[in-house]
Amino acid sequence: MNKTKIKIGFITISDRAARGEYKDIGGPAMQTWIQQAVLSPYKVESIIIEDEQALIEQTIIDFADHKNCNLILTTGGTGPTTRDVTPEATHSVCERIFDGFAQQMRTVSLRTVPTAILSRQTAGTRGKSLIINLPGKPDAIAVCLGAVFLAVPKCLELLDNSNIQIDLGFVEQEF
Repeated sequence: MNKTKIKIGFITISDRAARGEYKDIGGPAMQTWIQQAVLSPYKVESIIIEDEQALIEQTIIDFADHKNCNLILTTGGTGPTTRDVTPEATHSVCERIFDGFAQQMRTVSLRTVPTAILSRQTAGTRGKSLIINLPGKPDAIAVCLGAVFLAVPKCLELLDNSNIQIDLGFVEQEF
């Protein structure tokens, strides 16, 4: 397998956090979880943006096409409000959608949070990038990543022959 260095993009989608009115807790929660789960060296790209579909689309495209992120994780904008447009933006820019990721994240989340059925996470690919939408709350981020992350290394390998090593003990404990 190729020893490609992995680049992971973290996109926080929140009007208030982007304006500095609210502390971003989703972005750091994603990064902390990934630090514990990923054993391979990786580079990070991160940004906080507002809940605007065109901006979300543009940012995902930039992270996939120009910044060459193998994995792009988003947090926020997956709920039922009219401002929650992350799944629509993701669907718009992805070439393939992986419904199994969304199904698994909701199934596992529903074990402890009855309102998880309202969450609209999705996942897909653009070029050689895997994009996964996550909810905004740190506990929900950990549950959702734990539910799907065992599939991530294989997906990245199939996309661009990346070799990402993960801490199975950590990832499996989350699931």
